[in-house]
Amino acid sequence: MMERALLGAIAAALITAYARRMGTLDESGQWGAMGCGVLAAWSGWPWAILLVTYFVVASAVTMYGAARKAAHTQASVPQLNARTALQVLAKGGLFALLVFRARGNANGTFGLAAVGALAAASADTWATEIGTLWGGKPRSIITWRPTNPGVSGGVTAAGLAAAVFGAAIVAVVAAALFDLPLAGDFVIAATVGGIAGCIVDSLIGGTMQARRWCEHCKEWTERRVHPCSYRTVHAAGFRWMSNDLVNFAATFAGAATAVAARIALR
Repeated sequence: MMERALLGAIAAALITAYARRMGTLDESGQWGAMGCGVLAAWSGWPWAILLVTYFVVASAVTMYGAARKAAHTQASVPQLNARTALQVLAKGGLFALLVFRARGNANGTFGLAAVGALAAASADTWATEIGTLWGGKPRSIITWRPTNPGVSGGVTAAGLAAAVFGAAIVAVVAAALFDLPLAGDFVIAATVGGIAGCIVDSLIGGTMQARRWCEHCKEWTERRVHPCSYRTVHAAGFRWMSNDLVNFAATFAGAATAVAARIALR
């Protein structure tokens, strides 16, 4: 295990250094990603490969059409491209802890929960990136009224379809890496968990997450200073409910739902 952890640390250092050079991670994000990578490698190479697959695919879909997506969401969210440690751990931290507990048993409760958590992170990334790029005008998952791209709680048909695809990628790769018996049930449960986590992300984002209001533009936003240069005010949700907490809650929901879904399939 120590040898595997050491090799995992070297591999994680190389991968995260490249990601930082490409601008997808900042310094703290690099350390956060390295920590997740080392825990995954300690627990078994298939876990590390699964995490790297998620990271590479998520980074690619995030970078694709980045300029257009930034233009669409300029008024709604801060334009930060490099992920911080909090953002990395919010999406991958629970996965790392669960695989450390599961070790080589991917088919057990902790193993399935880990895949469900990562599937939720993947589904949310795909829904956000594809929905912003091709989804058109999103609607609030709570009121179904049109909202601006990037505003928490907004959903699109393209984004929901992408969420299913993003969750399924993680589930299928995990089943293939571990060569699981009853792989079909595992894939279905993990995919359902990922989709559920993505929906929970939107539900919490549209109700509890802190939202701000620009009185000048009459728009909801997550920016403290709107592009119009007016300072926004907190107007909805809880001040302490950040996007990172919402993402962590989504991965937790993905993990729990995946386990519940397999119980139901049995």
